[in-house]
Amino acid sequence: MNHFWLKNAHIPASLLENLHFQAETREGLVLVDMEVANGQIKSITTPTTADTSSTPFWDLQRSIVFPCFVDMHTHLDKGHIWERAPNLSGTFAGALTTIRQDAESFWSEEDVYRRMEFGLKCSYAHGTIALRTHLDSFGEQGEISLRVFKTLQKAWSDKISLQAVPLVSLDYYQTPQGIELANSYADAGSVLGGVVYINPNLERELEQFLEIASERNMDLDLHVDENGDISSICLEKIAQVALEKEFRGKIICGHCCSLSVQSPEVVKQTLALVKEARIGIVSLPMCNLFLQDRYGGKTPFWRGVTQVHELKGAGIPVAFASDNCRDPFYGFGDHDMLEVFSQSVRICHLDTPYQDWCHSFTKTPATLMGLHDMGKIAIGKSADLVIFSARYFSELLARPQSDRQVMRQGKFINTQLPDYRELDDLLYCDHTGV
Repeated sequence: MNHFWLKNAHIPASLLENLHFQAETREGLVLVDMEVANGQIKSITTPTTADTSSTPFWDLQRSIVFPCFVDMHTHLDKGHIWERAPNLSGTFAGALTTIRQDAESFWSEEDVYRRMEFGLKCSYAHGTIALRTHLDSFGEQGEISLRVFKTLQKAWSDKISLQAVPLVSLDYYQTPQGIELANSYADAGSVLGGVVYINPNLERELEQFLEIASERNMDLDLHVDENGDISSICLEKIAQVALEKEFRGKIICGHCCSLSVQSPEVVKQTLALVKEARIGIVSLPMCNLFLQDRYGGKTPFWRGVTQVHELKGAGIPVAFASDNCRDPFYGFGDHDMLEVFSQSVRICHLDTPYQDWCHSFTKTPATLMGLHDMGKIAIGKSADLVIFSARYFSELLARPQSDRQVMRQGKFINTQLPDYRELDDLLYCDHTGV
């Protein structure tokens, strides 16, 4: 069916690009009819003015419609190994040790490919249209993972727009292997990344890192302050050095957890620098809630997330993403951005009012990734939509919405999720699954 109407759709007003409708609900939802022709959105009108007499239509009965999701911080190469590599302590240190042991023992090209592909199958079925993954990239593993990524990027090009970022500590870029890694990602048209830690050489490491990126015209995506240490001020240092070096590329900083335990004076100073340096922030609430403030026998008190409200209030773009999935850093998850939205609302109090926080799972990450046609609903754009049976946010966030329907270029896709049994031969040495 090349021409049809989606009638009586509830859409967040802030996600309707260049259109102005009166919000029908306190949550900012507007009721519209949407015309789709040849895979694109042809028109969006109020229900009283839409003429559908000669065109097939589907009455959504106020079902909520989102643009397809954008998941800009994941770790597909680590995913779905919990059964063979559980982090029984649940701590960050335990995750680092466990993931290193698993990589040394199992991360062949086939192993990484199949687990990454499994993650993509989940993402696609849930309604994700674009995804950025960080890839562990020390030594030979970096070559293996980048090779796998390039293969998947090509194979999935008509389904998910994929981007990759190398994940190493910044000091690695001071070695010949690090320069070679930067060159390989530059040749692939990718973003440069790394983990930033407080250390005596941090400013010099950042200066060299930004020089490498500038010489290759690369944007940056960094893991920053993923801890509850009040003295961890890497975000502030990154902004300072970026301003001093007049770095012109785009900078994304993920996690930034320690900002939430620092003094109001430090936070104010940091936010001013971050805004001036045009840095975007990605919060990973599910993983950080899982890892931060975890001590055996102690009930956690701190939620582990960064100051998303303060960041957004300062005019700094804030996105949310899924991060790790069923690996030592986070034992749960399904690459579902609706779950990320739902949990973020609870963890970070994004409700009452919801305002335009739905941007942080759609439009904002798309913009930060340079995908300006994605994450919004607009006339003339591709009809890439997620249609939920829920009519209001209270319904949307109360259930998993497993009956959602995903439309890509005006056509419904198969939303059947992959069976976990697909990976049994990788995870269970005796192939019994027990």
